[in-house]
Amino acid sequence: MTELVRYEVSGDVATITLDSPHNRNALSAQLVGELSARLAEAGADRAARAVVLTHTGRVFCAGADLKAAGTGPVDGTGTAIMALLQAITELPKPVIARIAGHVRAGGMGIVGACDLAVATEGASFAFTEARIGVAPAMISLTTLDIMDPRQAARYYLTGETFGPEAAAQLGLVTVAAPDGELDTVVDGLVAQIRETSPHGSAETKKLLTAGRRERLATRGNEMAALSARLFASDEAQEGIHAFLERREPAWRSRL
Repeated sequence: MTELVRYEVSGDVATITLDSPHNRNALSAQLVGELSARLAEAGADRAARAVVLTHTGRVFCAGADLKAAGTGPVDGTGTAIMALLQAITELPKPVIARIAGHVRAGGMGIVGACDLAVATEGASFAFTEARIGVAPAMISLTTLDIMDPRQAARYYLTGETFGPEAAAQLGLVTVAAPDGELDTVVDGLVAQIRETSPHGSAETKKLLTAGRRERLATRGNEMAALSARLFASDEAQEGIHAFLERREPAWRSRL
């Protein structure tokens, strides 16, 4: 089986690369499992002071594996994704999302779970769940707390696409980097993290994520169950198949 997530340590930085460009780095069961394992490896790696989460291809992460979701219920998928979001949040080291492509749906939840995020000018973002008949249930636990409520309502309800500057204004990303400066900005953040002590950094992250960790622990199962119910609904199955078949969903004809 071809590996979908690569891991390497250079100096004191662990780089985790989503490497499934054939399906836009979608959250397949294999990718989620490998990413969770690589995060655990980075957490246990005493040489790593920070983790950079990046990708190959034009898409950082497209969200759910819609081909799998379109064949019926996918047992355990929601639980595994929720555990992944918790793993990023609870990792005792700063996680930096390095975004040089597009982010959609569940991928937004991963970006939100990271401690810092840098996106280049060519990146784009969208909460596309409502457009296929579901809702951003699980990822609400890692995005709503960092976004302006009015703007969150706009992008959740419309599913419209927005750029890195808007994402920075929302609080979804830390820096919208000019073209050609993505790695410079990421390296600068890593350099600043190197100036902190490992224990001080870990304890500071606990302070920053206290409320989020509580929400993930208390509402995670509820949101995973809601997501599963929605994906299994007739309307969502129609929306998923319409997306895969590149046609308008049936409900558009009612407008």
